[in-house]
Amino acid sequence: MVTEACKKNHVTVNGHVAKPSKEVFPTDKITFRKDQITQIITVLDIPDNRVGAKLVDMYRKNETPAEAYQHLELLKLSKEHYRKNGTGRPTKKDRRDIDEFGNEIHSDEDEVE
Repeated sequence: MVTEACKKNHVTVNGHVAKPSKEVFPTDKITFRKDQITQIITVLDIPDNRVGAKLVDMYRKNETPAEAYQHLELLKLSKEHYRKNGTGRPTKKDRRDIDEFGNEIHSDEDEVE
């Protein structure tokens, strides 16, 4: 997944496009796009050996602005404004209600003119 993102030039290290084989050093800033927000990670240190996922946070610092996460929450809420997740396709009644709502808006605009 990360290799594909590097090949598509979606990952930068210190402002330069990174290849999958790019060596990373402490104090490098890695920027990438995930879940519709741009993440910024600073490398604090390089471990001597492979480490488990729980220990990765010791070697990196997340510098993504808080506004980016707030924007992500707004996107999630805007998608759920009509139907909840997992409720499936709209029923015939739901579709008719949506059509009637659209017609009400158009008829109100006609009366104003």
